[in-house]
Amino acid sequence: MLLYMSTGSPQHKSTPLHSVSVAGAVLREDGRLLAIRRADNGTWELPGGVLELTESPEAGVHREVLEETGIKVDVDKLTGVYKNTTRGIVALVFRCKPAGGTERTSDESTAVAWLTPEEITDRMSEVYAIRLLDALDHAGPHVRSHDGRTLTPAH
Repeated sequence: MLLYMSTGSPQHKSTPLHSVSVAGAVLREDGRLLAIRRADNGTWELPGGVLELTESPEAGVHREVLEETGIKVDVDKLTGVYKNTTRGIVALVFRCKPAGGTERTSDESTAVAWLTPEEITDRMSEVYAIRLLDALDHAGPHVRSHDGRTLTPAH
């Protein structure tokens, strides 16, 4: 569901509101990537969540990855921007390196695992798997849209 806010302009009666989320594509030296199984729906995804109003994207990645996995990270670079056109969510994904901590679950995760690219493709829907796979590609950042289930062709 999209929420709308009046702009007060007669030409633009309402504009869609978007939320911004951040996620960490945490890459170990052995090529495995950090993933969580979400507590609310049981799906495998990369750790992340809604960016708070007063924090930078990099600080949001640090906070979200630590909260959901117990892993501290060093943020490397932005690897992708992903828009869910159905829900109005724009996700910023950053490649990260593990910098300490110990894997643990949280209220938001029921499992934490270091997955190979093949395991990512097997366990995750394409709209989440592509975020981790894009982080392995040093040609980014990638910009992609999806409807919550499948990627939308680029225009």
